[in-house]
Amino acid sequence: MNIENMCYNQKRDDNYVLKKRRGEGHWLFMVLRNEALFRIDDKDVPSPENSFVLFTPDQSFSYQANGRGFTEDWVEFVPDENEEQLIYDMDIPLNRIIPATDATDLSMIIRNLSYEFFSLNRNRLESIDLYFRLILSKLNEYASDFRRYSTGHEGLYIEKLMWLRESIYRWPAKEWKVDEMAGDISLSRSRLQHLYSETFGISISKDIITSRLNKATELLKKAENPISRIAAMVGYSNASYFNRQFRNRYGKTPTEYRKEIFGQSNT
Repeated sequence: MNIENMCYNQKRDDNYVLKKRRGEGHWLFMVLRNEALFRIDDKDVPSPENSFVLFTPDQSFSYQANGRGFTEDWVEFVPDENEEQLIYDMDIPLNRIIPATDATDLSMIIRNLSYEFFSLNRNRLESIDLYFRLILSKLNEYASDFRRYSTGHEGLYIEKLMWLRESIYRWPAKEWKVDEMAGDISLSRSRLQHLYSETFGISISKDIITSRLNKATELLKKAENPISRIAAMVGYSNASYFNRQFRNRYGKTPTEYRKEIFGQSNT
């Protein structure tokens, strides 16, 4: 495999936009640690946290931050004939966002691949080929899991679940109620909770908290927002409860977090 370029743990700010034209000559594999927004075949396609996509050279697309910055790992590569056939033989979905319950292992493989790619190790090319095959094996596993949940009657709900999660992160201040969400997509409360956890690897209640606290960290970077107002802006009517949840997640209060941010900006 010939790697054109790659990056592990790349940070993108909330203004980031990229457009890829059809036929640029390389494949692109991406692991999205946080949610982003893609446009593929003239359709907006949200990528949930912990998802991946493998683009073919003939696929044009664009993607951008979805209201806040995100982190990604990516590899641009040109496979040889045998490697390309292996991709197709493994039946990995192409040009499609696939959610993974936990993409940590994919990121770790890319980290190791990146080390070999930029090294002068004597056996770097052999190591790169082995890591590439390991990535394909993992993609096959995730794709199999995805197909398992996207076939049969439950498959009717995959797109709705992705839309629901996108809505939770887009409007964190909304008073989300599981019964209402279940009714919106014609599922029972227990069935929705089960499918949501199985698909995204996190419960609905924890995901709502994550979306709110993620948004809070963005708002804390703006000095004009008092803590009490930020709490209300992310769906907490009780500022004390907001403080407790924030500290449980980040190990510091919102005030301490803000002081740390502005202290770093002044150094």
